[in-house]
Amino acid sequence: MTDYSSLSTTELADRIAILRDNIRQITEQAASQSGAADEERNADRLARQNDELDALLAEQERRPRR
Repeated sequence: MTDYSSLSTTELADRIAILRDNIRQITEQAASQSGAADEERNADRLARQNDELDALLAEQERRPRR
C-alpha cells in the first residue's frame, strides 16, 4: 500500500477528485462496452481505483480538521 502521508492537504484533495472522476469515466465506459474481457478489465481498473480512493480517504480522515 502506498503511503500518502507526504501529500499536502491540497494534493490529497486533488488526488481524491481525480480518482472519483476516473471511477466515473470507467463506469461510463463499462456501460457502453460488452464482452467478458472488457468486463474483467474494467472490474480490475475499478477495483484498483477504489482501493486507492479508500486509502486516500482514510488518510484524509486521519488528519486534523481545520
